[in-house]
Amino acid sequence: MFVRKKKYPSGNIGVIVVEKIGGKMKELVTIGVAYNEDEVENLVNEAKEWIYKEESRRHPQLDLYGEACDREREEVRCVLSNVSNILLNGCDLILDRTFDRIGFNRIDDDVFRKLVKARLAYTTSKAATVEYLKNHFDEDVDLSKIYRYLDKLSDHQHEVVQDISVRHTAKLFVVNIGVLFYDVTTLYFEADYEDDLRKTGFSK
Repeated sequence: MFVRKKKYPSGNIGVIVVEKIGGKMKELVTIGVAYNEDEVENLVNEAKEWIYKEESRRHPQLDLYGEACDREREEVRCVLSNVSNILLNGCDLILDRTFDRIGFNRIDDDVFRKLVKARLAYTTSKAATVEYLKNHFDEDVDLSKIYRYLDKLSDHQHEVVQDISVRHTAKLFVVNIGVLFYDVTTLYFEADYEDDLRKTGFSK
């Protein structure tokens, strides 16, 4: 909802509250007609007050403070007014707990935790992972740091990762564990004769 000034052929100015609904403007109420600039300003203020009341009617706020006194309410408002950003990522909350329950927190490396969560939540390239971490977790991880960490993972930590994974899997399934390695990189295939498995085009 917003205030619109409408000039009539007589030269008078109408102050109207309008709302955009389904791509079209709809006049909700005419606050009044002004004959000079002072009246226009007064009517605009009345229109803003009308919008405030209408929005309060449409979207009533819960009293989160119960019988709290005005001073306490003001303190809460003061605190909330200084909050510039709130990040609450459900994926982050779930994966953090799962990460710890499996036992990967044995690896005391923050980059490892971030890469595992990002890989599970949004499988993409390393460069896009940097963007994902920034946009969804407000984490600044340099691309070169990711590449350096992957070297570290390959040279020193992969055995620890394997040990944690096997131990956790053994707890879940009381059977012999077999390992299947697979790659889901997207490739372009060409075949002279297509069948159920061999089809020309991009595929996993």
